Amino acid sequence: MNKMTINAVYKSLAKKIGEPKTELKYRNSYTFLVSVVLSAQATDKSVNAATKDLFKIVKSPKDMITLGERKLKGYIKTIGLYNSKAKNVINLSKILVKDYKGKVPTDFEELTSLPGVGNKTASVYQNEILNIPRIAVDTHVYRVSNRVGLAKTNTADQTQEVLEQITPKKWLKTAHHLLILHGRYTCKSQKPICDQCVIAKHCLYSKNEKN
Repeated sequence: MNKMTINAVYKSLAKKIGEPKTELKYRNSYTFLVSVVLSAQATDKSVNAATKDLFKIVKSPKDMITLGERKLKGYIKTIGLYNSKAKNVINLSKILVKDYKGKVPTDFEELTSLPGVGNKTASVYQNEILNIPRIAVDTHVYRVSNRVGLAKTNTADQTQEVLEQITPKKWLKTAHHLLILHGRYTCKSQKPICDQCVIAKHCLYSKNEKN
């Protein structure tokens, strides 16, 4: 896919979606990090439902440690993998208090060293909180990118590397959200709505379906 087409893809998505932003609800940088950790293999809607009451009493790593793992599980038990996520959230909170004076680090490697924080989570955090143009790759971004033809990769990390190289600077900050929302509501996994897709004319999948 050439530069002109890549730009046209993002331009068309932006025209339809508007100014995209995260659908996760949070109070500060710490609660956002917690939300992103909880969102792995879960929907933003389910995370927001679980954290609505949690974030009324937890606003910092110290609050989370005081709450404790058992009570945390009570708040997030409706989210998939809540046992391991609760353990990670408590452990990362302890590290933030011990090593970072309760603040979330800004360095990418330091972020990914925290329990439950991988490349995707760190990229989402840097993009949303620090305004660093990163393209975090979840299942939606991976699917859309490879289905449309923006990338031809085998892993999420490879997809992120390719997207951050080919995406015009103008779209780097919003690309993550544009691709997620397109994948969530139009370019669905099982039944993509190609007849309503604003980038169908650029899409390899759509073209193959017509042939």
